[in-house]
Amino acid sequence: MSGTFHRYFELTKPRVVALIVFTAVIGMLLATPGLPPLRESLLGTVGIWLAAASAAAINHLLDRRIDAVMARTAGRPLPTGGLNGTQVLLFALALGALSMAILWFGVNPLTAVLTFASLIGYAVIYTAYLKRATPQNIVIGGLAGAAPPALGWTAVTGELHPHALLLVLIVFVWTPPHFWALAIFR
Repeated sequence: MSGTFHRYFELTKPRVVALIVFTAVIGMLLATPGLPPLRESLLGTVGIWLAAASAAAINHLLDRRIDAVMARTAGRPLPTGGLNGTQVLLFALALGALSMAILWFGVNPLTAVLTFASLIGYAVIYTAYLKRATPQNIVIGGLAGAAPPALGWTAVTGELHPHALLLVLIVFVWTPPHFWALAIFR
């Protein structure tokens, strides 16, 4: 991978985003009897991936000063000078805009609106505010990370069903202990 491409790719937090997309696909598969509609599944997966990647890039931008002083994150593209803030902001905005266009016009407006709310919940509410305001940040902010099964569900059905909300609840309850275990380990 070329250096510049690798730096942009790293901004998307590919392992985390892969898990987010995986839970969205699970939501798609559970939403319909048999296989979900192919077009909505593919476009929904791409749109959700792009939104999650956009949120991850915004997280890099907002956390660049903290990342510079933490051993685990000091090698990220912004602290090392591999990319600058303007480049990261434009990249994040492009990913987010493309995501919203795909979801709104190619999937359905409900999925676009819920995905946008999740993006804002993670990138702005959790990253910019909760992380710095309370040690319970993951408990409060975990809803954004728990939303993807419902996003997948709405992508293939066009509705927010109670079963989709149950999937969100399962991921939401799982998130804090998982996060805390990782924090203790690292």
